[in-house]
Amino acid sequence: MADEIKSLSDLESVAGEAAAVVEVAAPRVAVRDALGRSYATGKRKDAVARVWIKPGSGKVTVNGKEMGVYFARPVLQMILRQPFQIAGVEDQFDVMATVTGGGLSGQAGAVKHGISKALQLYDPSLRAALKAAGFLTRDSRVVERKKYGKPKARRSFQFSKR
Repeated sequence: MADEIKSLSDLESVAGEAAAVVEVAAPRVAVRDALGRSYATGKRKDAVARVWIKPGSGKVTVNGKEMGVYFARPVLQMILRQPFQIAGVEDQFDVMATVTGGGLSGQAGAVKHGISKALQLYDPSLRAALKAAGFLTRDSRVVERKKYGKPKARRSFQFSKR
């Protein structure tokens, strides 16, 4: 810095100049395609979900099947409904998702992540509630790889002294 600040008044003048330079962030705008849908990709473990949402009656389709058929366990269905409950928009959006990879639990988490991201793209005012619930953060936990000389990632063979 070429100019040295030697007094409090000099500091105030520099702070005033810096405050004038700060730009205000642009407000978030809704992102929708020509059909009025919002699209997002959700991920969890090895599962990747492509999710489209549009205003509707609350119908959820996963890989061409109804949610109750594809995710038969009630816990997995509850996971898919969580973003709508947190945002307070239950039965207001139709969801069409295609999901690949992983198991059912990871796929349900991926669809939930995709729904949350798509909701905040459709209506940016829902972002605060979804972010506070932690639904916009990708859960990065994945299965640890198997190491050589071991039967699993950390499990060792049974030890025997003799």
